[in-house]
Amino acid sequence: MTNIDKVTILGTGVMGSQIAFQIAYSGFDVSAYDINEEILEQARKKFAHLAAVYEKEVPNANSDKTAKAIARISLSSNLADAVADADIVIEAVPEVLEIKRDIYEKLAKVAPAKTILATNSSTLLPSDMKDFTGRPDRFLAMHFANMIWKLNTAEIMGTPDTDPAVFDTVVAFASQIGMVPIPIHKEKAGYVLNSLLVPWLNAAADLAAGGYAEPEDVDKVWHIATGAPLGPFQIYDIIGLKTPYNILSHGDAHEQKLAAWLKENYIDKGKLGISTGAGFYTYPKQV
Repeated sequence: MTNIDKVTILGTGVMGSQIAFQIAYSGFDVSAYDINEEILEQARKKFAHLAAVYEKEVPNANSDKTAKAIARISLSSNLADAVADADIVIEAVPEVLEIKRDIYEKLAKVAPAKTILATNSSTLLPSDMKDFTGRPDRFLAMHFANMIWKLNTAEIMGTPDTDPAVFDTVVAFASQIGMVPIPIHKEKAGYVLNSLLVPWLNAAADLAAGGYAEPEDVDKVWHIATGAPLGPFQIYDIIGLKTPYNILSHGDAHEQKLAAWLKENYIDKGKLGISTGAGFYTYPKQV
């Protein structure tokens, strides 16, 4: 079975940049791929921002360790170059099946035979994508939570075609990069985290979109009544509103109405969550 030394991340958005930085911080060489140099320049800024976050929030982190992590990350807008020697490729492109299909069909032509392919999809099943990969036996899901440096779970879920040795290798790799691996024994839409989280977030959106209560008051009830540190709309802002929007817009008629509410009142106004400095709440603007 392949030893994992070299890692490629496809996509340098909120999650892709976090995954790349965490893996590099854990001592692995990482190639981060995105579609053009302009996006990659934004990725460099994200890595610098993450370095500052790690130095503030991760035990024993310091500027020397974060500088070494950044030095381990190479960036490329050439897919073949990015995956040329990869032991594992972790895909973190937008949560749209057509986009994922396109990247996997391209990837199948250029990734080495040894390469394990993993999707960070938060809602799609790996079976939805396995036929695009050209290697369903070496394909599975490896789903990370946002704020990976402290909310450090990695949900690992294969398909009936996934080689058990590949599954075990990825579980071991998750531990090596500071994650708590959560093996999922059969496919489940939403995995563990989102099977719990998405209905909860939808219920909160329904209360606000329906005019029953303001988002701040929904969060206030949750804080006081459960003792939880974060309410649902604070979680929305951490996730970023585009991912929930994409999920809702592919749902039933009611979910599509919630998607339209998010779009009209927040997304179209540039309020995408913490990363843009505003969502349901306001924040210092990040890169």
